[in-house]
Amino acid sequence: MRVNDRYVSLYYEDDHEIGKVVIERKKTALLIVDLQRVFLTRPTEANLPEERKASAKKWKPFYDKIDKVVIPNNRKILKAFREKKMEVIFAKIQGYKKDGRDRSLVHKATGFNELLLPPGSKDAEIVPELAPIEDEIVITKTTDSAINGTKLALILKNMGIDTVVVTGVFTDQCVSGTVRGLADESFKVWLIEDGCMAATEEIQSHELAVLNNIYCHVINTKELLEAIS
Repeated sequence: MRVNDRYVSLYYEDDHEIGKVVIERKKTALLIVDLQRVFLTRPTEANLPEERKASAKKWKPFYDKIDKVVIPNNRKILKAFREKKMEVIFAKIQGYKKDGRDRSLVHKATGFNELLLPPGSKDAEIVPELAPIEDEIVITKTTDSAINGTKLALILKNMGIDTVVVTGVFTDQCVSGTVRGLADESFKVWLIEDGCMAATEEIQSHELAVLNNIYCHVINTKELLEAIS
């Protein structure tokens, strides 16, 4: 069953049953994945060496989308969940060892995925616009998935949560791994299309179509807020 006609892959083109977005507040948690300084802070091109300026220009659309869409929508969602006393959880990448020996292999890879965020790192902090408040859980992970390698699934089940709303970056990496992990643990998952982002719109659209209707239902901020109002 689908809940809309967006991001429909070939697998679900013949499934014409359209259901409603129904969310039970007491059993639903918001999970914000990796909205950290290291990923969301726009580099200052003037301070970059020439060879990196071309790369920075390629990333400009990503940062524009983060600033104009993703962070504002996450703020709206956070506000709604807090007002309705619904569970809010953050997941962030941060190591336990200063030298990063405890990182998973993917975080030790070369290139973009190589990431060392030791304890106390400023870059590992959740961006100030979305900072956790008292009594909100922050899960630290050394893996892409917030489920694999953490006790998050157990924590959710202990709190009586069976449904998780997911936002964050990057849609095709940590968000995707988390959504799949949640689905495998038999949680119902709602992925917010304008509350998450991949490096490019092309990757974003592709990954949403891959995940939608099997590992989660992809909806937007407006649809979510209407469902929990």
